[in-house]
Amino acid sequence: MGTLKKYLLDNNLDDLQQKLQQGLETFSHITDIELGNTPKTLVYEEDRIKLYRYEARTASQNAVPILLVYALVNRPCMLDLQEDRSLVCGLLNSGQDVYLIDWGYPHTEDAQLTLDDHINGYLKHCIDFMCQYHQVSAINLLGVCQGGTFSLCYAAQHPASVRNLVLMVTPVDFHTTDNTLRHLCKHIDVDLLVDSCGNVPGSWLNTLFIALKPFRLSSQKYVHFLDKLDDQAAVEHFLRMEQWIFDSPDQPGETFREFITWFFNENRLALGTLQLGGRPVNLRQLNMPIFNIYALQDHIVPPGASTALADYVSSQDYQELSFAGGHIGIYVSRRAQEEIPPAIGHWLNQRC
Repeated sequence: MGTLKKYLLDNNLDDLQQKLQQGLETFSHITDIELGNTPKTLVYEEDRIKLYRYEARTASQNAVPILLVYALVNRPCMLDLQEDRSLVCGLLNSGQDVYLIDWGYPHTEDAQLTLDDHINGYLKHCIDFMCQYHQVSAINLLGVCQGGTFSLCYAAQHPASVRNLVLMVTPVDFHTTDNTLRHLCKHIDVDLLVDSCGNVPGSWLNTLFIALKPFRLSSQKYVHFLDKLDDQAAVEHFLRMEQWIFDSPDQPGETFREFITWFFNENRLALGTLQLGGRPVNLRQLNMPIFNIYALQDHIVPPGASTALADYVSSQDYQELSFAGGHIGIYVSRRAQEEIPPAIGHWLNQRC
């Protein structure tokens, strides 16, 4: 039975009309919906890439700054959705000196950029800037999803410049049997796609991610939204999530080709056959403290894809934290705010 049809059967038309009237009243009080409002300053810029530093919230900060590295897919404002649902704010409140790299929106001329350009180019240059500015030899690095994979690659090739490594829902072994995204990627002719399009449209990828949970992420959530129309805070949160979901930058063609081929199709990171810039990416080089956080109900990065990291690193200070939630809830749910940022802040402060 269709979700909307079932809803209409469970609720009489008078109740539905009342909820819609409440919704009109709620929307009349909502103006602009903005994301990522925590005060920050642009401190470094290269091509479309921007590096931001957030304003401190505590009297003293960790002497070692931390860089947040998000995925190329969607926008990093997911980490700072709103004041009470913000990994950034949580880290600031724990005394961290927080930086964030914004990958921006690729232009046509960016289609030839490679993974090496992003990791040993843009990412390395941001870290070099932070080290020079703070007069330190190493920083703390926090990678999220694909950004976590980027961070692993960087740290494996430049271990001396990473003091502590934090990972959130980061895929390492892309060939776990429950990796639905990997099975879908097998049916994509990535060469034909990139050769035809150049940059890969972000809207196509967004459709692919929604297809992983088609009912939950389409009709069902809008039907459930009807029950929140009288709650302005809940409506504003819903609208912020919608704005984030459908703000999908295009993907630089060559980077997309390499990531799908080398990681999803060939699993080079886990197999130890990955090279960037002609140099091997050996996870055994990861000897710094590592905090690996994963979500138990993650439909994009299954837990086993993340926890596999323990089998490959040489770190004597490796810790995992599981979160009872999904790939998005680990950033924005209320319970996540109580558990994840404080845990990261405490772990970092113990080691810096």
